[in-house]
Amino acid sequence: MKKVLIIEDDKSIAELERDYLEINNYETMIAPDGNSGLSAALTKEFDLVLLDLMLPGMDGFEVCRKIRSQKDIPILMVTAKKEDIDKIRGLGIGADDYIVKPFSPGELVARVNSHLARYERLTNKRQNGELHTPELIIGNLRILPEAWRVYIGDKEVKLTNKEFELLLFLATNPNIVFTKDKLFDRIWGMDSLGDAATVTVHINRIREKIEEDSSNPKYIETVWGAGYRFKI
Repeated sequence: MKKVLIIEDDKSIAELERDYLEINNYETMIAPDGNSGLSAALTKEFDLVLLDLMLPGMDGFEVCRKIRSQKDIPILMVTAKKEDIDKIRGLGIGADDYIVKPFSPGELVARVNSHLARYERLTNKRQNGELHTPELIIGNLRILPEAWRVYIGDKEVKLTNKEFELLLFLATNPNIVFTKDKLFDRIWGMDSLGDAATVTVHINRIREKIEEDSSNPKYIETVWGAGYRFKI
């Protein structure tokens, strides 16, 4: 049974999330504040974190950053303010998706199902050695698909699963321009309920990690009005 950590200070919302997830055969744990939620996320094993943005003690942004620095499980952020969506996108904190209150229980469960299914498929491929793309070396960048590692020179760069998938897809299809919608469908899946702006966030995060100057990237190029391409 998959385990979901719910970090939510509103008891009624937390219990609603718990009830609908448990009806759909998930095991859950509720943490009522940021500090206890972070502690649970880092010391216990969960398959996904459902993380409220506004929390007592430590806000969701900081909790997300700290979880992501140690674990690559899916993180679904929950916010009551639509304007906070831009913050989630712009800060590049490592969240896989977001959902805005009020949301339907069906939408919540669908998001959780989608992210866990994709994460499980990816994990299984890695464990079963099904990723047969050869090592890629482009300039100072080295991508090891089967080991799921990226290096700049001799230094390893830590990428989330989605960041790695996106970088690998672009690097194995060089000099081809892909729209944000195409990349979103390819990496997040046609059944995902997010939007293509997520691609921009992940591209920016990848650039910050692999580019010497993220404002003047030499690997992932923005083609204005069209999308992105990987240059070789």
